[in-house]
Amino acid sequence: MTKTGRAGAALASGATARHERPRTRRGRLQDVRIGTVPILWNNADLPELTPFVPADVVLDEIARLGYAGTQTGTGFPAGAALRDALHSRNLALAEVYGAIPASVDGPVRGAADVLAGALNTLDDGDGEVLVAALALSVGRVERAGRATEPGTPRLTDDGWRRLAALLKGAARAARTRGRRLAFHPHAGTYVETPDEVERLAAETDAGLVGLCLDVGHYLVGGGDPAAAVRRFGERVTHVHLKDVAAEPLAALREGRIVGFLDALRARIFVELGGGVVDLDAVLDALADREYAGWLMLEQDTTWRPPNESAAISRRVLDYAIRRFGGAP
Repeated sequence: MTKTGRAGAALASGATARHERPRTRRGRLQDVRIGTVPILWNNADLPELTPFVPADVVLDEIARLGYAGTQTGTGFPAGAALRDALHSRNLALAEVYGAIPASVDGPVRGAADVLAGALNTLDDGDGEVLVAALALSVGRVERAGRATEPGTPRLTDDGWRRLAALLKGAARAARTRGRRLAFHPHAGTYVETPDEVERLAAETDAGLVGLCLDVGHYLVGGGDPAAAVRRFGERVTHVHLKDVAAEPLAALREGRIVGFLDALRARIFVELGGGVVDLDAVLDALADREYAGWLMLEQDTTWRPPNESAAISRRVLDYAIRRFGGAP
């Protein structure tokens, strides 16, 4: 274990001690598919951090590095052109992301349109998963990593009911088109902490609304990602993998970094193996339930060239999966 990994283990408040490395393979990861999120090349929230990279170049790099799928990204083509651009590179549209604008009273006007548009894009690209999340919200962005503190704005009971109703409708619409919906808890939003994820799960139908577990965001929110896989079981239908750097995480929790966007500027998310996320423990939990969905590598910002970061994380994940009997 690296010095960073040892130091970071103590930072994950509420997390269990690091698991022993698995000695037996109770489950397998032979059927997982590995994709990536193109925010690594073009982050629309922080465009000043990286020069714009044309969509064709991004897609070429994703294919060259051996990824099987992608999320939509900045500047990607629309309609039939999206499907053609992906198919010509043997890429699948693993997911489309829809950020739901919300207040403490739940989704605001136009929220349903956001998910409907994302579902249309998913259809256009012959994609698989509609990933729904709440958008970054004033009052919560500033409390990212510290959302359990007193005074943090939270969804009201009516807000939870409105969110659950919106997700139910969107999930049913996705199902009629042969797609599925997974909700993504996200730092800087009204669903960040483990308690909020529990409430989301309780308010929604497990048969309709899956969970997209982003291990980095869940850890920033105060949780143990491996424990979340075991807690929610089959409800985890989609996974985002990223690592979390120890020092920016500590600074965020202590208030030396204020807000999620400044944490991204400090490169809180790093390549797999470079931070405090216990990747083996997460994969162990997924292997035990024979997870066969997408593993989407995501890194919002990087100190390195994006291609280099994408290659590092892919190689680390490939090696880790082989230890569990998988063959990426």
